[in-house]
Amino acid sequence: MNQIEKYIRSIPDFPKKGIIYRDITTLLKDANGFHIAVNAYQEILKKYDFDLVLGLESRGFIFGAPIAYNLNKAFVPVRKKGKLPSETIYEEYELEYGTAQIEMHTDAIKKGQKVVIVDDLIATGGTVEATTKLVEKLGGVVVACIFLIELEGLGGREKLKRYPVESIIRYKEF
Repeated sequence: MNQIEKYIRSIPDFPKKGIIYRDITTLLKDANGFHIAVNAYQEILKKYDFDLVLGLESRGFIFGAPIAYNLNKAFVPVRKKGKLPSETIYEEYELEYGTAQIEMHTDAIKKGQKVVIVDDLIATGGTVEATTKLVEKLGGVVVACIFLIELEGLGGREKLKRYPVESIIRYKEF
């Protein structure tokens, strides 16, 4: 067992019957667990050369901001459409039922900047795939996509096959 797994609560039949929800709030409320998780991300990032960290709303902010701070890198939030105050670009992506949009400021990334994308979980990969498109529209280079949890078998890794994908914990059942 990965040492971080003991901090993650598994909730059966949430949000619907047959699903096992991986709850990270139990990790976040434990100082040691949170510390171990942030350090695990940073350990993976040692092998990458990058300029800034992109964190996806909202749990990507929780991990991305301290990682950026600790590594003296810039942090860029990727938000749900309508949440950023200045000029933005957006990308639409598919949800289980319908679509959603994410956005970032047009001045968030300079051409040629190397970016790592951080989030808490990868499942189907739609949000992260849309984020990679935003980065590339602005001329950035996606160096890696890094997650605390990967739900294997939902196709997320396949959607991101053009990029290195790293996950700290992998679950086969979900």
